[in-house]
Amino acid sequence: MTSNPPFRKVLAGVATREQMFQLFNHHKDTPDLDPLSGTPYSGEWFEIEASSYHFILGLLPPLFQRLGLFGMSEFKAGNVTSVFFAIRIRGRERWFHGFCDLSDRQSPDKMRAAIIAHETGATDSMTREEKLEAIWNATHPDFKGIAGEINPDAWPVEHHGKRTMLVDGGREGTILKLLEDLSDDEIDSHMSAIRAHAKRRGSNDANPS
Repeated sequence: MTSNPPFRKVLAGVATREQMFQLFNHHKDTPDLDPLSGTPYSGEWFEIEASSYHFILGLLPPLFQRLGLFGMSEFKAGNVTSVFFAIRIRGRERWFHGFCDLSDRQSPDKMRAAIIAHETGATDSMTREEKLEAIWNATHPDFKGIAGEINPDAWPVEHHGKRTMLVDGGREGTILKLLEDLSDDEIDSHMSAIRAHAKRRGSNDANPS
């Protein structure tokens, strides 16, 4: 089984406020994971809108705050809490959310560094695991599910609880496939669509000053 990198981008593009709140809880229905430990979320990050950053800052007094970042006083679970970042990248102010495990006091600074490294790296710097998370989060609920949840006999027992999604099977038509089994071509196709959508949406957004 592939282990998750310490910091993982889970959404391509900029999350709307609705998407942000969905991602705050997107592991709640994942089988065999203990969301109360906070572990499934620790290390995940994604870009958000400026308005979302300031909206959350105004909700509750932050647990901590310094130039360019603040942490939520309400923990997700365990030692994991939301940390929000305002980072200037290549001359443009951008905003991000990440789940940091504060048992490591350097976690917010490490995540900030990881975000900057990711966003200033190669054009296609996402790992396979990050791409699969981005594809899963961008897929409509009608086109994804959990293997064995509705019909246990439809999948081998060893695949029960794994994530599935509908994909174009060519001559076979639309087929159901394990998320982890997506081919490189299928991943590239989905990511191209996600990035094109994000680019179209971004062209309508005001450029932050």
